[in-house]
Amino acid sequence: MSPMRRRTAQPLVSVVTPVYNGASYLAECIESVLRQTHERFEYVISDNRSTDDSLAIARSFAERDERIRVEAHDEHLAHHLESWNRSMRLVSPEAAYVKVVHADDWLFDDCLERMIDVAERHPSVGLVSAYRLDEDTVNLDGLPEGVELLPGRDVARSFLLGGPYPFLFGSPTSVLLRADLVRKRERFYFEGNVHADTEACLEVLSESDFGYVHGVLPYTRRHNEAVTAFTRRIGTYVPADLGAFQRWGPVFLTRDEYDRKLVVRLVGYGAFLAKRARSWRSAEFRRYHRGRLLEVLGHTSVSQVARGVGRQIQRSLPVLALSLPALG
Repeated sequence: MSPMRRRTAQPLVSVVTPVYNGASYLAECIESVLRQTHERFEYVISDNRSTDDSLAIARSFAERDERIRVEAHDEHLAHHLESWNRSMRLVSPEAAYVKVVHADDWLFDDCLERMIDVAERHPSVGLVSAYRLDEDTVNLDGLPEGVELLPGRDVARSFLLGGPYPFLFGSPTSVLLRADLVRKRERFYFEGNVHADTEACLEVLSESDFGYVHGVLPYTRRHNEAVTAFTRRIGTYVPADLGAFQRWGPVFLTRDEYDRKLVVRLVGYGAFLAKRARSWRSAEFRRYHRGRLLEVLGHTSVSQVARGVGRQIQRSLPVLALSLPALG
């Protein structure tokens, strides 16, 4: 088969990079996409009105490769999830798959080819993940060798219940998505959760299966820039996980499973707040966690608590109750 016929047979992939002031790493990101062994892709770079050289860098690459489409937006969206959702709405109606690559990340050369191979051989798959190089550590591993297809419901239940499978989603750069599951949602990422990428994976798995590649394919960079610095400073992971559990636990779990694990997460949040007592001096910390506590407790009924682990929750709820006035 000639190279031209082979490329024509490949499914179209929309590679999407939302960027805001990412000039330090953007060229490396773009170059990694252009080196992909899977050649039939469109590359959408969505600039959120950057004030550095991001737009100029993107346009310089677009001048040299017609597969690159640069969208320079007039309106700057302050919330990164709003920007991500706007970027996802730019996916081609002809695309079979969507691959997000954040501007400070990059892909190994065979990332698209290997992820798409799994998805094409298993039409029920809506999300594909793989090993990830996380700075200098390989993670998102732990599945037995040879396992490349799992029921989406089983993977979601494992995440919510804490086993038997390891955490496999990573960041948006870590996964490949079936395009029709992206296009059917006006807002792919839930903007009420700063860590909405995990919730998006759970939503996809509610109607599709999970595919996996045993190989290191995406690279994630850790740094101290805006979103990452905020999440570490404020401690957003614990309440975000609890909120996602309250939204998706009822979808995947039995009532008893949900009630039992809800208790565990409530206890964990209370313990986190007690450990971070000194942070209450920060108005930013108080404002964020007071809002999250009110949201969490507003979605927790007395009957759910009672059906949990009674004595354990009786010991832990005072920690949450005492935290509310402290955070006020």
